[in-house]
Amino acid sequence: MFQNFRLSMAWLHTWFGLVLGFVLMAVFFFGSLSVFDREIDRWAIPSTRFAPQPMPSFDKMLLPVFQEMKPSTQSIEQARGRVSGPMADSFPVVKSWGAYTTHRDPVLSLFASYELPNAKDPEDSVFGDRTIDPRNGKLLPDDHLKIGSQFFYPLHYSLHLEWKNLGYFIVGFSALVMLVALVSGVVMHRKIFRELFTFRPRKHTQRSALDLHNLTGVVALPFHFIFAFSGLVIFGSIYFPITDTQLKPLHDLHEKHEALETGLPHDRAGVPGTLASVDAMVAEARRRWAAKEMAGDVGFLSVQHVGDANSYVSVYRAGTDRIALTGEGIHFKASTGEVLREDPPLTPVASVNTFLTGLHLQHFRHWLLRWLYVLGGLSGCACIATGFIFFVEKRKRQHAKQERGGARWVDAFAVTTVTGMLVATLAMLIGNRLLPDDLPARGDWEKYVFCGAWLLAFAHAIWRTAPVAQARMAPAWAEQCWAIAVMAVSAVLLNWVTTGDHLLRTIGQGYWPVAGVDLFMLASAAVAVMAARKLGNRAGVATAPATPRATPTNVKESARA
Repeated sequence: MFQNFRLSMAWLHTWFGLVLGFVLMAVFFFGSLSVFDREIDRWAIPSTRFAPQPMPSFDKMLLPVFQEMKPSTQSIEQARGRVSGPMADSFPVVKSWGAYTTHRDPVLSLFASYELPNAKDPEDSVFGDRTIDPRNGKLLPDDHLKIGSQFFYPLHYSLHLEWKNLGYFIVGFSALVMLVALVSGVVMHRKIFRELFTFRPRKHTQRSALDLHNLTGVVALPFHFIFAFSGLVIFGSIYFPITDTQLKPLHDLHEKHEALETGLPHDRAGVPGTLASVDAMVAEARRRWAAKEMAGDVGFLSVQHVGDANSYVSVYRAGTDRIALTGEGIHFKASTGEVLREDPPLTPVASVNTFLTGLHLQHFRHWLLRWLYVLGGLSGCACIATGFIFFVEKRKRQHAKQERGGARWVDAFAVTTVTGMLVATLAMLIGNRLLPDDLPARGDWEKYVFCGAWLLAFAHAIWRTAPVAQARMAPAWAEQCWAIAVMAVSAVLLNWVTTGDHLLRTIGQGYWPVAGVDLFMLASAAVAVMAARKLGNRAGVATAPATPRATPTNVKESARA
């Protein structure tokens, strides 16, 4: 089929990248935004614009909230197909309580699981969650969408396609294809390392796009490879759910044996139990961490088998000082506060898994490294975008001669994916500032704005990419770049008008979460303006009529006329 191995790699790189590049663009872009998801949350919900707080008192603040919690209506509705017979009216058996925070969270997320009566799977549960102000325990509105952590972040790994975990599989397959594209891209380009820092912006569009594609792809190659691989590792249990299918009996047996070894009860005793002071348990955990010269920040706190004699409390140290989410768990008997177990050092395999997970999810306290994550993700976006442009530029003249519309459609989808995605994101942030705070289902309306803006960007791309069919550059690129610039500045101004938090104020007060979001949007506006001008100039050159060169023959013909 191919003359040599290098040509086969070129074919593989081109078509795998083209087909799944649209998915990978969303993964890279929203993954980059997710590095600062908590900061975006604070920008989107002005009532949470205060300094991050440590884990508050469980006894005084968290316990009353947990006791009043109930499963969410959404969780109950989703569980109707998982029960035999009618859905229960109440869920009295509480399986667990949990609280999780990081050094970047101003608010505290609480969650609980409840036994599902008449469940087809005896271990099935329904869930409830709350968000509170850790300074006073006040409940925060559930309909205010945390745009960063509840929308951008899940979009990065699931595309919000929850049916049968479809989004997870699409993203996982795309990540696998990305690994193939990275390897094939290096193999197919013989001079890629010799021309690594070769970028000719004044050359024709095809040449400039290829240079930038190679540069961004190779410079960030280790970043892209590690994050594609670690993402596959993190969601390996979804892609290969053997513990829930073929090996489920063995998995359940292993859990029971592990419970016997650790001393942490696997099942409820069926006898009511009491709950001692959890604050005293946290203090003991901090004392033991301090004795080992470890930071004493509590990242995760959970109570298992709530209200049962087998109940136990787990306190985990936050992963702010290392590449791990949580660790060094200490477990207490709930009724007495007696220490049941301190987690031993991880095995080599578990250490690698913990490292890869923490490396990908980056909950550590290292701002420079976080910005390097953003640059790595955006370099992936640039690599994919220039790949699209190179594909179209290379084929549009051939397709125009053959009267084929393939290049135009690829260009339209590329515009929608690259610039249209930014238009939708900024439209969501603008909508966040314009929608009334007391609007019912406010978070859903913000999602509608995002989807509607992306559809409009798609319609505009189809309309304004018609010149590609005549082998010319589509004006849609430059027009949407101008739209991005205007919308980014508008979002910053609207934040000022609606909250009073202008840049002079936020920078002066050192409140960088909000100031950083505003500055990032202004920087995006500046880049969009430069890109719009550059693309507009190239479109003008491309559409200008060709001027014949002055040759002796032309001169003679003019003289005769």
